[in-house]
Amino acid sequence: MSARIIDTHADIAEGMAWLAATCPRMAHAHSLTGPLPLRRRGDGFAELLAAILSQQVSVASARAIRARLEAAGAVTEPAIAAMSEDDLRALGLSRQKARYARALATAGIDYARLRHAPLPDIIATLTAVPGIGIWTAEIYAMFSLGRADVFAPGDLALQEAARMLYDLPERPKERAFRQMAQAWSPWASVAAQTLWAYYHVRKTREGIA
Repeated sequence: MSARIIDTHADIAEGMAWLAATCPRMAHAHSLTGPLPLRRRGDGFAELLAAILSQQVSVASARAIRARLEAAGAVTEPAIAAMSEDDLRALGLSRQKARYARALATAGIDYARLRHAPLPDIIATLTAVPGIGIWTAEIYAMFSLGRADVFAPGDLALQEAARMLYDLPERPKERAFRQMAQAWSPWASVAAQTLWAYYHVRKTREGIA
């Protein structure tokens, strides 16, 4: 059976309806968040390179580095692979990110195959590349590949949202949270989006966001 893909707003709405019918807490969250946006992104090398560039820097800094790479024509796998780490550092990348960018460019990932691969294969393929952790791989599967049944239990905002929504004594640990998310299958990705939206609503009301 092929994996369900979220391609349209109707897919999001179907997932929301299923979650609301399955879990009263999710129904409550939906009543506060309203309809969720369709957050599909592009897939492939450029998207993962952007994820690496954005690690531990501000959005503005990541955009500035991206602009310098684009100006230098260094946004494709062959272009990055042909550059040295010093070349990339001259464009604003840290030594570590320059190494990660070259590792991604030379990893030989078949991005077209990933679109149809089982989720464990996607995660294993991506996390084999230095600089790409499981969170990045899960987010890629969720938003770049549109997989409907992916969760990112290591995400702190999701953990805090679950704590608030389910009245938990503390944020769920990653392993326990992954087990908790099984109740939201086959729409775990929509559950994640719901929790992110709920987190934003709660924090905005508290004057934190």
